[in-house]
Amino acid sequence: MDFLDLVTEVIDLRSFSNLWYWIVLAVMWSSLSHWVLGIPYHIVQRARRGHVESQRDLLLLVEVNARRILEFAALSGTLLVAASGFALSALMVLGWAYGVEFAQAIVLLLLPLLAVTGLSFVTAHQVQNAEIDQLYLRLRNHRMIVQLMGVISIFITAFWGMYTNVTVSPLH
Repeated sequence: MDFLDLVTEVIDLRSFSNLWYWIVLAVMWSSLSHWVLGIPYHIVQRARRGHVESQRDLLLLVEVNARRILEFAALSGTLLVAASGFALSALMVLGWAYGVEFAQAIVLLLLPLLAVTGLSFVTAHQVQNAEIDQLYLRLRNHRMIVQLMGVISIFITAFWGMYTNVTVSPLH
């Protein structure tokens, strides 16, 4: 095997048959469910168990991260929605109208990520001035919804990936 064969094997645009794509998918959902509004979930758990230092850390992190997310939404929210809509539309056309598997794979990564981003904006607004008990509940609910979205997304991606690998000839 020469160098060019090695490079084309590692950088294969047939995403659904590539191990790297599935590693990226797993790491993405693992990170999204661990970091709730940019806060490691173990801090939420320790604070909920009554660890005073973790409660202070949690309140401070929620205040900072919620404000940061909401300021970003206020400053760049419209631009983010427009650019995301354009990029996803272009990738969907490339993926499903023109049959580009790499574009399909990127859409199946980015579309749920965009939904999690929207959920994060909503949760940041809800926790901005919440009491400590409501804060725990909202952060836990956010994490559970993200995990549910992850399960559904991984299922759909795996189903589409298997379908693509079975039906598309290797010469495409």
